[in-house]
Amino acid sequence: MRRPVALRLNAALATMALAAATGLVMSMPEASAATGTATGYATQNGGTTGGAGGQTVRATTGTAIHAALCSRAGSSTPITIEVEGTINHGNTAKVSGDSCNTAAGVIELKQISNVTIVGVGSGAVFDQLGIHIRESSNIIIQNVTVRNVKKSGSPTSNGGDAIGMESDVRNVWVDHTTLEASGGESEGFDGLFDMKDNTQYVTLSYSILRNSGRGGLVGSSETELSNGFITYHHNLYENIDSRTPLLRGGIAHIYNNYYVKLNESGINSRAGARAKVDNNYFKDSKDVLGTFYTDAAGYWQVSGNTFDNVTWSSPGSENNPAGPNPQSNTTVSIPYSYNLDAASCVPDIVTQTAGADKGLQVSNGNCSPQTPTPTTPTPDPTTPTPDPTQPSGTNLSIGAGSDGSGKAGGTSFGNVRDGDMSTYWSPAGSTGSISIKWASSTAVSRINIREASGSEGSIGSWRVINGDTGAVLTSGSGAGVIAVPRTSLSKITFEIVSSTGTPKIAEYETYAG
Repeated sequence: MRRPVALRLNAALATMALAAATGLVMSMPEASAATGTATGYATQNGGTTGGAGGQTVRATTGTAIHAALCSRAGSSTPITIEVEGTINHGNTAKVSGDSCNTAAGVIELKQISNVTIVGVGSGAVFDQLGIHIRESSNIIIQNVTVRNVKKSGSPTSNGGDAIGMESDVRNVWVDHTTLEASGGESEGFDGLFDMKDNTQYVTLSYSILRNSGRGGLVGSSETELSNGFITYHHNLYENIDSRTPLLRGGIAHIYNNYYVKLNESGINSRAGARAKVDNNYFKDSKDVLGTFYTDAAGYWQVSGNTFDNVTWSSPGSENNPAGPNPQSNTTVSIPYSYNLDAASCVPDIVTQTAGADKGLQVSNGNCSPQTPTPTTPTPDPTTPTPDPTQPSGTNLSIGAGSDGSGKAGGTSFGNVRDGDMSTYWSPAGSTGSISIKWASSTAVSRINIREASGSEGSIGSWRVINGDTGAVLTSGSGAGVIAVPRTSLSKITFEIVSSTGTPKIAEYETYAG
């Protein structure tokens, strides 16, 4: 059920005020800071794009991350949160709002969608503070370090998981992260990367998982089999006791990972799970693949792996190691394309690329680090662009006695003034005009044209017109924030003169300051 516009607006304004005091810097909608595109199973089920197409903000505290989520028009409004600095219990408080459901002492991504969290600048470290994804979809976490999250002792966070997903989670891409602990369960730590209770379509790529008793699980028990479609590639697992990962049911694709010092067991496929295990490099480890600690069998398809100083235990009633000569006992069909590096170069390529603050490099399948292209191309600097300064104050298009109108046919003009990025106005063709109007003269000095997700960059040249007099206030090209001479008027019109295809305007915001 959608909440009244006034309530959503008041919540957003209250959160923006809080953000100013908690380390949140608001900025204009722009290309996502995340680099590259999702891989593996995160590309399925509609794909994983995170906050692409939405606003980008900068956060230096956990409270500011929560404030950014709560400042959105709705729980599915796309947003990219650039994080810099150390996020800890001291700066991570609960923030309330209609577009969020947060909690203190954990980064809570609950009942939301279309969010990117990416480390920038000098880096982002979540210190003793976990990231919890619950009842959410289309999430990207990139270029961050999460360390020493505890489930017992002090302080505790996220049940001891560095990154944990549960309860109907879909489409998550975790990339170039460093997830680490300082011991096992007896020291208060749990899993580094856990999924349970119907979590599907997840990729973990180019990440480091180290110094922990447990790497991660898929499924919390032998009967909890609703999870699956997980890809693990180009990750470094180092000094891990077990669960790299533990699979209960479902399908996993595990390729081009580098495993060093798996102390008790590695890939543990059980309870009917099926794992495709390709071109990985296992070194100085024990029982790196099989079914362990249960008689509920799992299965694997193996090819191209290297086993360097790997030891294997003897089979038993609750132990079924795949080695010393691993053979496939199932087949797994992979629905997406991928490039395999030879196992012989995996130690080198993973060492160069995996982890946070490594430059976000990836492999091209030829054992050579590459810098991926940005998610969205950088605009040509010679192209005129709107003023980049984020408007301040209240969006006068919502409330304030405003109304609207549109010409050249198309969809409802009301969609540009409802605070919802998932709805939009569109002309019948490539040109048209959309207006905001008020019952009495209202001062306006800036507007913000926000294109709908998937149509970014469609708007070409435009004019902003004083609807009272017909005078052209300014002109240019490309959507975004536009400065106009401060004018008191009862109607202001955004006229699209040219576009690529059919443009879609999700929000036409107006501001006095």
